[in-house]
Amino acid sequence: MKSEEIIKDIEHKYQQLGENPETYLKGLLHAKPINYWDYVEVDTLLSLQKPRTNFKDEEIFIMYHQVTELVLKMMVHEIKQLIYEPFDENIWIDKLNRLNRYTAMLITSFDVMKSGMNYEDYNIFRSTLTPASGFQSAQFRLIEIYCTRLENLINEKGKQRLGNNPTTEEYFEQIYWTDAGLNRETGKKTLTLRQFEDKYLDRFIALANKTKGKTLEDKVLKADNCSDKLIEKLKEFDHLYNVAWPLVHLQTAQHYLDKKGENKAATGGSEWKKYLHPQFQHRKFFPHLWNSEEIANWGINNL
Repeated sequence: MKSEEIIKDIEHKYQQLGENPETYLKGLLHAKPINYWDYVEVDTLLSLQKPRTNFKDEEIFIMYHQVTELVLKMMVHEIKQLIYEPFDENIWIDKLNRLNRYTAMLITSFDVMKSGMNYEDYNIFRSTLTPASGFQSAQFRLIEIYCTRLENLINEKGKQRLGNNPTTEEYFEQIYWTDAGLNRETGKKTLTLRQFEDKYLDRFIALANKTKGKTLEDKVLKADNCSDKLIEKLKEFDHLYNVAWPLVHLQTAQHYLDKKGENKAATGGSEWKKYLHPQFQHRKFFPHLWNSEEIANWGINNL
């Protein structure tokens, strides 16, 4: 494209916005060239690690979780496009390929946690993190809410406690993750869960109401004649996110918390084995895509 055509297109762009193109062109004339470190905010990014102890591997621990949150943000970015744009199978397959790659990154990255920290040091500095817990990752919950109906985030015991036609608020009272911090007999919640709900619960409820009938699962249920390839990609994502990743997380937790038969408590106080193992939670984004045998063996054949 010739420079005259580019200038003409720029003028047209700002005229369409009701703006004076000359003002923007003058601004461009005096703008400083962009560079990598400013564009990526490298200095800010590298300053975000604030260890609470002098153990060197605590910084690795922080950076690992920051990388995880960035990957989760990429996943939310892709999922929101599928949620709010018209269904197009080719786009869905492309986005699901991305989501599967991102989830595979999360799975393989756990080697950083399992093999990249000193065992003794970790089991000392982790005590300074109480009551913080990876359980408190809001983006993990956003992905679940975007992907599937709330009823699929309730385990079997939770479903037994639900009445007919439950409200969004009632679903969240029984949602599987509350079992990580709520004693159902006493009604007492851990500080970890109370902090989490105080900060995010209203946001989760609002998002669930906004996406009701529009989750990825809903859009798949409404789609006509999904191809075998799309179904394959959906099942791959479901398995990677809800079986493979939790199991790798469980194995890493066992390495640090149960390696010597000590069965240490999680920093958030949860029953981490039951919370992490898919066999107990049976969380599925697209349950209608799985047959009865696959559902019965959910997570069992992946130990």
